[in-house]
Amino acid sequence: MRQTFDLSLYLIIGPDHCAGRPLADVAEAAVRGGAGMIQLRDKTSTSRSQIDSARELKARLGPLGVPLLINDRVDVVLAAGADGVHLGQSDMDPSDARGLLGDNAIIGVTVHNLDEARAVPLELVDYVSIGGVFATSSKNNPNPPIDIAGLAEIAALFDLPLVAIAGITRGNAASVIAAGVEGIAVISAVCAAEDPRAAAADLRAIVDQAKP
Repeated sequence: MRQTFDLSLYLIIGPDHCAGRPLADVAEAAVRGGAGMIQLRDKTSTSRSQIDSARELKARLGPLGVPLLINDRVDVVLAAGADGVHLGQSDMDPSDARGLLGDNAIIGVTVHNLDEARAVPLELVDYVSIGGVFATSSKNNPNPPIDIAGLAEIAALFDLPLVAIAGITRGNAASVIAAGVEGIAVISAVCAAEDPRAAAADLRAIVDQAKP
């Protein structure tokens, strides 16, 4: 049986996102503010450093009942005892990830357009991330933003938990939820905030109020 999880406020965190503050401190603050899922996304550190960071995050998040996912790196998931992996279009195939991680792991995938959405192996993944919705400086997105209309069109294809990503703020979060997704994935809106717990609580309240 796969794990249950809450995508309402999904925090993506990495060493370049937190203004020099410890990742685990920011992640825990976000969870105490209402984040229901944490993803470690680190494209620059060594494998050993990523495993160390993941273990520390897992130790802090485990008692709070919030899953930790790792971006791309199934090996880090296995070494650190994380709860699952998030896969982009150029990462490991979901079938291979499921074979390595087993039935209990959480596996998410990102889609950017309708063609990618139609190709998702629904029987192998637990949720889908759709984006980028808006322009963002937190990640280099080669594809143009899909905006709310594109988000709604892609979301309509799925009967799976969905989260929207890229450029989401307290000013547009409600319209994102109204487009048909369960939650929002954010980086700078929480990680760069002076008070990550308060920023998370503010976003979570907006998401909860916007849900049908």
